[in-house]
Amino acid sequence: MLPPGPKLPASLQTTWFMADAPGAFESYHRKYGPIFTVRYSGFPPEVYVTTAELAEQVFRTDQGGGHAGAARRDFLEHMVGAHSVLTLDGDPWWRHRKTLNPPLRAKQVAGYHDDIAAIAAEKIATWPLDRPFPLRDRMQEITLEIIIRLIFGVTDAGRVDRLRELLPGLIETGGSMQVAMLPERLRGPLGRVPFLPYGRFLRLRAEVDALLFDEIRRRRAAPGGTDVLGRLLETELGDQEIRDELITMLIAGHETTATGLAWAFERLLRMPDILRRLPDDEPYLDAVVKEVLRVRPVVYEAPRLLDAPLRLGEYEIPAGWYAGPYIPLVHRDPAAFPAPGEFRPERFLEGHQSRAWMPFGGGRRFCVGAQLALLEMRVIIREVLSRLELTAPDQAPEGRRLKNVTLAPAKLTRVTARARTPARTT
Repeated sequence: MLPPGPKLPASLQTTWFMADAPGAFESYHRKYGPIFTVRYSGFPPEVYVTTAELAEQVFRTDQGGGHAGAARRDFLEHMVGAHSVLTLDGDPWWRHRKTLNPPLRAKQVAGYHDDIAAIAAEKIATWPLDRPFPLRDRMQEITLEIIIRLIFGVTDAGRVDRLRELLPGLIETGGSMQVAMLPERLRGPLGRVPFLPYGRFLRLRAEVDALLFDEIRRRRAAPGGTDVLGRLLETELGDQEIRDELITMLIAGHETTATGLAWAFERLLRMPDILRRLPDDEPYLDAVVKEVLRVRPVVYEAPRLLDAPLRLGEYEIPAGWYAGPYIPLVHRDPAAFPAPGEFRPERFLEGHQSRAWMPFGGGRRFCVGAQLALLEMRVIIREVLSRLELTAPDQAPEGRRLKNVTLAPAKLTRVTARARTPARTT
């Protein structure tokens, strides 16, 4: 028996998803329960699960029967390439994962702390004062600079400026749902029309690739450096493989981290008691970041493409279908998170961290860059709070909307900033 799901044509389900994904999934969950089927135009059906127990069963297919790389290929390969840890499976995936692990371990990324703080301080100094602005856009400027300088290791001023110009457009066009969900058969014809989104994306990709391949050639001629590119050049990866992993870190670590930071302030500015404890209490700050990502996960799914039938309770999911958790609802499973509707950072100070916490995915495919993202969030929150007093012009919580491949605040976290008054000394 197949899981239930809406009877709407796939075209209308796709339209609803693109217009209001959070509303669509809340509706499906209320009507069909913890497991349901959604159909999108041009793709196999996808079964979503909304409990920690069912999500764990899906993640077990990483040992055989399920493929996270193949599940993402149609949506991400045009951006990250065929040699990305996001789109690979099996032995090739494991080879890349082992290569990326050393420079992205917690101990290694801790060395970026001061550089991240300096970049954040530099950008925060340019923020407007005493008028509302969308915080997410400003956070993207910070996280983009971190990628360019600490991951790519680009130092040439002209090249840095050019990447600042090109990369936001590449992410915006390539990550848009209009491009990500474009059927393969249409990409060739539409790519030849330069003013359409896919044609513009191809032009931007070609320009970025030219810069990255040139940077890789330059760095091979003068090896060294503590940035991630420098460390990848010490491995056996070829130029194309390194390019694909650099773009992967851009896609996985720029927009997602900026959106997580926007959610952090959207939540904290409406919780003054919690905000007052920051930023001096480091363990509590870490717990707050994790609780933000529980109540407002940025990535909404972690699918697997099945190559064998999968039994989930009373249902059998056929081979060739997608299956995966809808993460916002798994994070509200009371069996995994008692009192899930409460914002309670203390749950992450109580020892064991639930495997149901999956803002960075789960199973063997847990995001390799998670430690860097968490460090960025802690450091940037601390830098903002030490320099500015932020307020929300509207105390009503912001809703959620699909923004490229993320669930973002509906108004991108509108805030007003004022310079923080220096503490009096006696």
